[in-house]
Amino acid sequence: MSVAKTVHAVCSHDCPDSCGVLVSVDEAGRAVRIQGDPDHPVTRGFLCGKVARYLDRVYSPDRLLYPMRRRNGVPKGPLPFGREKEAFERIRWDEALDQITEKLRQISAEYGPEAVLPYSYAGTIGVLGYGSMDRRFFHRLGASQLDRTICSTAGGDALVSVYGRKLGTDPELFSLARYILVWGGNVHGNNIHLWPMIEEARRKGAKLVVIDPYKTRTARLADWHVAVNPGTDTALALGMMHVILREGLEDRAYIAENTHGFDALKQHVASYTPGRVAAWTGLSSEDIERLAIEYATTPPAVIRMNYGVQRNENGGAAARAIAMLPALTGAWKHPGGGFQLSTSGAFTWDRTALERPDLMLASPLQRPARVINMTQLGHALTELEAPPVKALFVYNSNPAAIAPDQAQVLRGMKREDLFTVVHEQFFTDTADYADVLLPATTFLEHQDVQGAYGHYYVQISNQAIEPLGEARSNVWLFSQLAQRMGFPEPCFRDTAEDLIAQALRVNQPEKQDPWMAGMTAETLNAAGGHQRLKFSSPFLPFASGPFPTPSGKIEFFSETLAAKGLDPLPTFHPPVESRHSAGPEYPLEFLPRKADNYMNSTFANLAGHQKMEAAYTNFLEMHAEDAATRGIRDGDMVEIFNGRGRLHMRARVSSSVPRGVVAGRLNWNKLSPEGNNVNLLTSQRLTDLGGGPTFYSTLVEVRKA
Repeated sequence: MSVAKTVHAVCSHDCPDSCGVLVSVDEAGRAVRIQGDPDHPVTRGFLCGKVARYLDRVYSPDRLLYPMRRRNGVPKGPLPFGREKEAFERIRWDEALDQITEKLRQISAEYGPEAVLPYSYAGTIGVLGYGSMDRRFFHRLGASQLDRTICSTAGGDALVSVYGRKLGTDPELFSLARYILVWGGNVHGNNIHLWPMIEEARRKGAKLVVIDPYKTRTARLADWHVAVNPGTDTALALGMMHVILREGLEDRAYIAENTHGFDALKQHVASYTPGRVAAWTGLSSEDIERLAIEYATTPPAVIRMNYGVQRNENGGAAARAIAMLPALTGAWKHPGGGFQLSTSGAFTWDRTALERPDLMLASPLQRPARVINMTQLGHALTELEAPPVKALFVYNSNPAAIAPDQAQVLRGMKREDLFTVVHEQFFTDTADYADVLLPATTFLEHQDVQGAYGHYYVQISNQAIEPLGEARSNVWLFSQLAQRMGFPEPCFRDTAEDLIAQALRVNQPEKQDPWMAGMTAETLNAAGGHQRLKFSSPFLPFASGPFPTPSGKIEFFSETLAAKGLDPLPTFHPPVESRHSAGPEYPLEFLPRKADNYMNSTFANLAGHQKMEAAYTNFLEMHAEDAATRGIRDGDMVEIFNGRGRLHMRARVSSSVPRGVVAGRLNWNKLSPEGNNVNLLTSQRLTDLGGGPTFYSTLVEVRKA
């Protein structure tokens, strides 16, 4: 292997670690090696099992490499895996762009531009790829705006309601903690670069506790696994507060100086006794008391909460309550203490310059377009009127697999009167419903800049290789479409380099946040591809105020939420779909889990990743008692069903789930025997905050097939 150059890039997949990546390229321009950047303080020279095999993805023979359109007479929907190309014919880029612009003009003229719906999320979290030229294009067109809620809005809104900004404990300080509480997170599976910091802390005597209904990889490695019932995290956090206050373990000086609404909170949690909380959570009163007392008396204590906690009907309240615990104990004062959900609020990109929402005023609407919640795509495609959705433009996402209430989503996507464009790297479940398919680049094939939601480094991602085939980036695609639509604004001719400079406010130094002051593509490259945000070390974001909230303090009680008619204090309301409201028809709570070896639905089609995940693919995990009462044995084929649909899986009698809970893993539809995945069973019901999905508030019944 002759290496001609090594290029610094950044893994842009939806993961808190945002790893620095070194790509070795040979003299022919082919990437021959990919490795973690050893100089990156979080990446530390290694990659997760998914991305360590990334060249398998880049050079897969199944890559979509040329523009294609659906053949006349071929109906929308899946063909057997590997035969998808039979539904399409190859065309030139000019033909594809002309067809798209012609259809968008036609639909806009007949129904209004809001009949066009873009659908994207975090298939890339690079700043440009996630949201820049695409937003400009759809704003100028007057298309419906997409409320991008599918992952994190409930938790993000909750964090902002308490602290005013999405900041958290520096991952590099976790090694100083003595008590590490991982709440609804599988660090070992999808935040692997935090794991060495946790292990370093454990070698010094720290205790690792995992709160999760499912016995994840991380839970199996923990000192204590607290198997809470799904959707009851709010009750557990409030119960912990009750014990902490009853025992006088709160930090009164910190509370007096830095918080708002403490007296109301104290009165509120008085009714959340361990006995009452135990009935909801499935835990013993003794374990609830033990957890609260250990947490409050073992500083520095840190909580790593992940987004699974907030994917239920009470998810916003859960995230608020858990985030308040370190404010109650004063854990923020200690290096290695505090809380982390997301660090993304530290990166002050100029989103307005990148996305240009002002262009909506230049659209035919001359006003902001309507907003459609992406979690309710099924409703939007089948029930929305005035105008109906007549064009769907999908990029950075695979809604046929990941959107809830899948039967309604696919019914909408199958409409022959819906013009669907999909910009993708592979023939995904969503690509099966496309009228026009466009080849997309991987992060090795374009330039971008990136922050993180799990650390505090800005990184430049340089293009390592030329795009394979005729793959093109999001920036190129939407720039070309805008010019073909005749949009006159010069911003549609901006290059990736221009956009990076705009994101960093290079030409507006007076508007730069001090944490990112002076950063440019050049300074990032000169620093080896990454620069730490410019704040003091150790970084203790909430050790003392003032804070960016309405009161200037950490808000236990939120007047802002109260004014919206929402609970000003986190309150436990049992989800509509939970064992507390379950009838005899659907008595089991279902966890539609993400696969350990895929990234949401990404990587699911690759043989190497499938092999790593094979032991769980199309299996339903059940507690032994639940299986026995239904006459089900390990290995039996079972039917799992509710009012939205039914799936067949093979039973796995397992200790990974508590009694009353079953679990299955997300996969591509076409890789399951019946052409559906776990989202056939999930609903379009929304969270209490942020309008997010409630994947983990799902009731089912199971019977032997």
